[in-house]
Amino acid sequence: MTDRSPFETDMLTLTRYVMEKGRQAKGTGELTQLLNSMLTAIKAISSAVRKAGLANLYGIAGSVNMTGDEVKKLDVLSNSLVINMLQSSYSTCVLVSEENKEAVITAKEKRVRPRWTAVPRVVSRWCYWDERGKYVVCFDPLDGSSNIDCLASIGTIFAIYRKTTEDEPSEKDALQPGRNIVAAGYALYGSATLVALSTGQGVDLFMLDPALGEFVLVEKDIKIKKKGKIFSLNEGYAKYFDAATTEYVQKKKFPEDGSAPYGARYVGSMVADVHRTLVYGGIFMYPANQKSPKGKLRLLYECNPVAYIIEQAGGIATTGTQPVLDVKPESIHQRVPLILGSPEDVQEYLACVQRNQAGRS
Repeated sequence: MTDRSPFETDMLTLTRYVMEKGRQAKGTGELTQLLNSMLTAIKAISSAVRKAGLANLYGIAGSVNMTGDEVKKLDVLSNSLVINMLQSSYSTCVLVSEENKEAVITAKEKRVRPRWTAVPRVVSRWCYWDERGKYVVCFDPLDGSSNIDCLASIGTIFAIYRKTTEDEPSEKDALQPGRNIVAAGYALYGSATLVALSTGQGVDLFMLDPALGEFVLVEKDIKIKKKGKIFSLNEGYAKYFDAATTEYVQKKKFPEDGSAPYGARYVGSMVADVHRTLVYGGIFMYPANQKSPKGKLRLLYECNPVAYIIEQAGGIATTGTQPVLDVKPESIHQRVPLILGSPEDVQEYLACVQRNQAGRS
């Protein structure tokens, strides 16, 4: 028996993974540049989160963002980091952030390219183009920021789309259904920093090795369980629940078939709750209620990215009436209900919805 080295000499880092995916797709390399820039921003945010107390980054920045949430100092820092890194990747045209009222349009960049003669192949002259990238990125730079000061897990969420028109970039380019997503993922800043990423071929998990400064593959093609044992929602809003949600929660707490009740887990940082659901199975719910009849979570930069990840892992993500990824956005800060998780658990919730709709008709 030979001794195994404690050091991996052929590790699959996220940088290598992204480059290999780009080479397999035989693309222009823009998506590779974009993803690597997003990963650099995530590393910087992770570092800031770890140092927040020492660097006096806790607390409120003194303003309220577009969705009515108090802006924390780390929110402002994270938003600036992501915007600056994505714009400097030369691969984006439109950015949509939770922290910005309007979409951020990337300025044109002057690029120099050679113009070749046909025969012989020599440069006839240098030409200049004013160009932008072709990708639209919707992101929440720091999800769960209400938990910053108490050191609970927080995260970054993003979805990448390809611009579909030849028109000048505008926020209309971001109003695409989630089915058009090219790549999506989230970073979780918890006991370790983890990235879940999908480019449409399953979901892979990468963990940041602080010594290397690189994300390393820890689980390939993760699949969610068909059925879990955990339900996750804010029961503080129980007085506002609709009949279907009330019925479903009652079934989980007091099962009629004699099985053990589900465990209740709720962090209040969506990334943390969604990641636990992905790893352990079960259901995460933020349904519409009397207080928030259109739901509370934002479609473009919260619901669509995590719905894409969950579906790629074999789960279901729904608004209660249709798949989240089929919703056609009407505005960049649109809210929708969100229920996602193990397919059998979500189907059971949808059965409650259908029964209650039938009862009202």
